[in-house]
Amino acid sequence: MEGFRISPLCLLLLLCCWAPIGESKYLKYKDPNQPLSVRIHDLMHRMTLEEKIGQMIQIDLTVATPEVMKKYFIGSLLSGGGHGPAPNASAETWVNTVNGLQNGSLSTRLGIPMIYGIDAVHGHNNVYNATIFPHNVGLGATRQVCRDPRWGRCYESYSEDHTLVQAMTEIIPGLQGDIPAGYPKGVPYVDYGTKVAACAKHFVGDGGTHNGINENNTIINYHGLLSIHMPAYYDSIIKGVSTIMVSYSSWNGKKMHANYNLVTKFLKNRLKFRGFVISDWEGLDRITTPPHANYSYSVQAGIHAGIDMVMIPYNYTEFINDLTYQINNKIIPMSRINDAVERILRVKFTMGLFEHPLADLSLSNLLGCKMHRELAREAVRKSLVLLKNGKSPDKPLLPLPKKASQAILVAGTHADNLGYQCGGWTISWQGQSGNNITSGTTILSAILSTVDPTTKVVYSENPALDFLKNNAFSHAIVVVGETPYAETAGDSMNLTIPSPGPSTIQTVCSVIDCVVVIISGRPVVIEPYVPVMGALVAAWLPGSEGQGVADVLFGDYGFTGKLPRTWFKTVDQLPMNVGDKHYDPLFPFGFGLTTNPVNAR
Repeated sequence: MEGFRISPLCLLLLLCCWAPIGESKYLKYKDPNQPLSVRIHDLMHRMTLEEKIGQMIQIDLTVATPEVMKKYFIGSLLSGGGHGPAPNASAETWVNTVNGLQNGSLSTRLGIPMIYGIDAVHGHNNVYNATIFPHNVGLGATRQVCRDPRWGRCYESYSEDHTLVQAMTEIIPGLQGDIPAGYPKGVPYVDYGTKVAACAKHFVGDGGTHNGINENNTIINYHGLLSIHMPAYYDSIIKGVSTIMVSYSSWNGKKMHANYNLVTKFLKNRLKFRGFVISDWEGLDRITTPPHANYSYSVQAGIHAGIDMVMIPYNYTEFINDLTYQINNKIIPMSRINDAVERILRVKFTMGLFEHPLADLSLSNLLGCKMHRELAREAVRKSLVLLKNGKSPDKPLLPLPKKASQAILVAGTHADNLGYQCGGWTISWQGQSGNNITSGTTILSAILSTVDPTTKVVYSENPALDFLKNNAFSHAIVVVGETPYAETAGDSMNLTIPSPGPSTIQTVCSVIDCVVVIISGRPVVIEPYVPVMGALVAAWLPGSEGQGVADVLFGDYGFTGKLPRTWFKTVDQLPMNVGDKHYDPLFPFGFGLTTNPVNAR
């Protein structure tokens, strides 16, 4: 989504509550002992058209009030990228804000609770002080397959290899809970308590667009689409994923938001997906070029294609008016609306929103807790890929000694910048520079806390040649890479490291034995600089726990990571993926040197 998406596999958080609606007679839909199908049918039978359309709407937090929720029967809210109750809002502020809005939904005639969506792309990344995990490219696989690193969302993808992506769908039971034996295939499953509903996105082929351009056209035949881009969706559905988000992109010229054959006939009918399909941010608008050029047509095309919930996110009255008109004039059949609402209610009932919807502070002590930070630190350690170690095989440079006879130089724009190492989708949509965006440990701070107390560490972001020649250093650690971006802002045809990164590498590594750590969301141009490097580490976008980088550089843990993406020599080779006929990489898919942990102190 593009200002915001429900996430990465995105999370639909259950920050919801309901109050009794004052009816004295027995209501089957409010009875948790009734079968799911009975509850859905009973509630559907009671709903007006206006109430049904309201359930299909998701609006942004910035335009939501309790009065809006009540008046228009809004079924869902979302926090767009960086949208929260207030800057650096506390857990209590989040809970109070969401519950206040939920009260609007619960005061309606039927008291249907709303569902709250948020992009939790690599941790609960809209929330201040939350632990920020490595982006998906560092974890090694994803819900979608990135086939071209020029794509600005490539770091949201786990790998170019769909088998790795399929393996990573294990995140779904981690988020939602393990499906009980005998549970019906395709039906969403969420274990109420500490679990949340997951979203698989972006359906389908989002990572295969022409030239890696975001929201562009994926040109591939039907067999290729099913064999490369579809397999992880099979696994996601089997594992009970609750929601699936449609891609902005097109398949052979057909917009996915308007693709009835893939969304309804294939995803819903053939794969038997029983959760709900959600649009991307203003996804209906972008069915036309320019966006919103014919919104009435876009509503017709998107709803007909099989989209159940529409991420509007602002002008909800226009959607209500257009959809109401089209239903009343038989342009869109009532059966399509009933299908959408049944799916949405199925997820809400499955999540337990009607019984346990109230957000509380019972888990607030876990926000940014040591346990979570240690887990993220472990993920960082295991995500690091060692691409070069020493200028000859018999003289490895890594691991570095913690006790050095001379000073250690730390250089580079990314060595002491928490925002840079976290990347996009961190507090704000596009991410930002600096060390005060949230809580965490920079790589420089991690190095300082790791080396022996007697070892001097000198930090110079971009040292001059004279400075290097006039001072004695045992070795240098150069940390450079991409600056933060998200989505289209990250599309790049050259994939070069921003200045002064390349000159810092050349200057430092020409004088001192150096380890170069690349902070990036994808492979970038490094071939010209590899010969001068003593060692090379791909650290991806490691997140808030920079200590995980120092853990491995200094040998407390060994390097174990393997490339989830092919590392090209030049951008002229792109797209280039494992299995291609003319495969000539700088470092192939799956490559990664290993080291053994040592006690170097």
